[in-house]
Amino acid sequence: MISYLRQSLTLIVIAIFLHSCSSSPSEKRKQKRTVSDDELDSIALIYDPKKTDPRYEDFVLRLHKRSSFNGNVLIAKKGKIVYQRAIGWADYLHRDSLKINSVFELASVSKPFTSVGIMMLVEDGKLGLDQNVKEFYPEFPYDSITVRMLLSHRSGMMNYVYFVDGIWKKAKRDERPGITNQEVLKLIAEHKPNPYMKPDKKFHYNNSNYMVLAAIIEKISGQKYSKYMAENVFKPAGLKNTAVYSKAEYDKIPVDVVGHDRTWRRSVAQNFLDGPVGDKGIYSTIHDLFLFDRALRSGRLLKQASLDSMYTPRNEMQNGHFNYGYGWRTFENPTNKVVYHTGWWHGFRHIYLRQLDKDITVILLSNLTNGSLLHLDELYNLAGMPIVRRNAYSGNGQNLSDDD
Repeated sequence: MISYLRQSLTLIVIAIFLHSCSSSPSEKRKQKRTVSDDELDSIALIYDPKKTDPRYEDFVLRLHKRSSFNGNVLIAKKGKIVYQRAIGWADYLHRDSLKINSVFELASVSKPFTSVGIMMLVEDGKLGLDQNVKEFYPEFPYDSITVRMLLSHRSGMMNYVYFVDGIWKKAKRDERPGITNQEVLKLIAEHKPNPYMKPDKKFHYNNSNYMVLAAIIEKISGQKYSKYMAENVFKPAGLKNTAVYSKAEYDKIPVDVVGHDRTWRRSVAQNFLDGPVGDKGIYSTIHDLFLFDRALRSGRLLKQASLDSMYTPRNEMQNGHFNYGYGWRTFENPTNKVVYHTGWWHGFRHIYLRQLDKDITVILLSNLTNGSLLHLDELYNLAGMPIVRRNAYSGNGQNLSDDD
């Protein structure tokens, strides 16, 4: 009997070992989430306002009053929230106040998420960075565009937003129903709009790159982008208030935060251009963005080699410090390494910064598209990170504020 039990246990151990060896990286990521992960995330989100530096509150109140900042703010150091605040209106028309867990359309802050989804497919061996888009979409009208070029904004493609908007305006089509990424690709294949430049010639930031990347995710996974991201990125990272909402899937996006123009004169209505996703379309909170940062730092989502590849500058340096990797803008000087992304779309404007070397996270989500996020120098100094604003530097990278 004992011998039989030993043999059975041995077989079970061998089976578990073989399964772990044969499991794909994506399966292992999904299996990694444990109760202790949830507990660690809960601890990470603990915030004691009594321990915060009062200068943060003073700055945000002044930013709200002088520059009309309206939104949510989070600052964290070494995995602990040192300041958070919700200030202003979620919907000005109804005078609904923002809450600390309010969900915002992330606009282009969606792009880092899409890049993570792509790099997961690369780690799984299902996608190569140098594969041609035509391998997935044979009718794609442009030659020699690779996944790597899309990630680093070097494809030379035209911007689908203006192209599709022009078609809709000319045909006087109903602008309420959203269109899908696949439908945009069909329009591109049919009309063959002229590209901006030849592939891989130079950096040109463009929403088309990440719209196509999301379509490639759908093609390879056989799932909608929304489902793939939920299963492979959001859930393993512990993001409970993050989702993809496309007007092609929802008649009305199920969130309470409304985007507004710069003077509160009007809320910005969502339309057919809120259908394509990948370049935008992810909705989240300041807390979930902080947990996304923690999940990336801990290796919960990707291997360090993949992260290093994403954070490596892939283009020409601008103002001596600024560049773009795979889904992340980059800022580097001899003593600092920051990866970040901005977002600006249909009444929303954001900045999401992660200082890698000092473990500092700064998040500002705003639903009022004014220039308030251009006045953050004091906040950067308070947080102990460099000023991440391009016109703060000369062409050779010198910080203009250092001039005597």
